[in-house]
Amino acid sequence: MKKIFQFGEKIKGFEVKVLNEREARAAAGILFLFAMISFFIAFLSGNFTPIKIFITIFMIDFSIRVLINPKYSPSMILGKIATINQKVEYTGAPQKRFAWAIGLLLAIFMFYWLVLTNHSGILNLLICLFCLTLLFFETAFGICIGCWMYNKFTKRQAKHCPGGVCEIKRKEKIQKISINQIIILMLLIILIWAINLII
Repeated sequence: MKKIFQFGEKIKGFEVKVLNEREARAAAGILFLFAMISFFIAFLSGNFTPIKIFITIFMIDFSIRVLINPKYSPSMILGKIATINQKVEYTGAPQKRFAWAIGLLLAIFMFYWLVLTNHSGILNLLICLFCLTLLFFETAFGICIGCWMYNKFTKRQAKHCPGGVCEIKRKEKIQKISINQIIILMLLIILIWAINLII
């Protein structure tokens, strides 16, 4: 029973329990895809049924992740299947639990607010956009905003962050942004603005 109710794995060489970041990122990508689809259906057509279904599944998935064991979360199982042939990248479990608890709280609120009481409006839109942002940053960039918040709101420092972001103190030469790169980005913005004026 103890093995069922646990958060993270104890791996030799790591001082805290860890999770496989590749599985977590893949799971975030899967959730992001279905969140985007259901969000746009609701936003563009006014049909809230898909987003209500998604919110319910999201809440169940995160309840399993946070309160029982991430390895039994349906999205994490799909993430494991998607990344089964990739090298494991360990990440600290404590900061992931904190981040996912934020997701769970948002899901519980949205389940009550939209699914049970059928409220819709700007609050739903803002919470959905916030959740989509969290999922997108995790999926696209490997940046766990909830993990960053863990460092800001707890007295403990996160260990074994994805990409070594917690440990990196100095950027390598290849990571530095040159003035030429900044100019290219500024020219792109000007081009987009110019095209917008013409069209």
